[in-house]
Amino acid sequence: MTPLETITADLSITTPWSSHGGVHWLAVDASQIRRVAETMNRLAARFVTITATELPASEGFLLEYLWDLDGVLFGFPIHLAGTSLESIFDICPAVDWIEREIHEGFAIDFSGRDYEPLLLRAGDKTGVNLREVPA
Repeated sequence: MTPLETITADLSITTPWSSHGGVHWLAVDASQIRRVAETMNRLAARFVTITATELPASEGFLLEYLWDLDGVLFGFPIHLAGTSLESIFDICPAVDWIEREIHEGFAIDFSGRDYEPLLLRAGDKTGVNLREVPA
């Protein structure tokens, strides 16, 4: 079974993969991120990063989780309607720094973890650095 087939089988997803920008993409629901991390760990994939983008018109956020497996990139975009998502820090310690940065920059809470004091500007509230400010 190929990694693409293994991942979709583990996640019980029938949606096809798409490929662009050198990445194999599979959209997942926010509730599946812990299963994604467990599957990628089992495949011995290396966590790369999470990118976060605030969507226009109060549509929430797009978080893109990226893993590398033998030089092939796998991406899992998640549309987050609110401002909370389960942390995968206990499954994948490599996410520590980026979850903290996203928490600080976008005020997204990764539930199930503790946070150190703010990284960029001590004393500021979360979201002050990257969230859109209403005009």
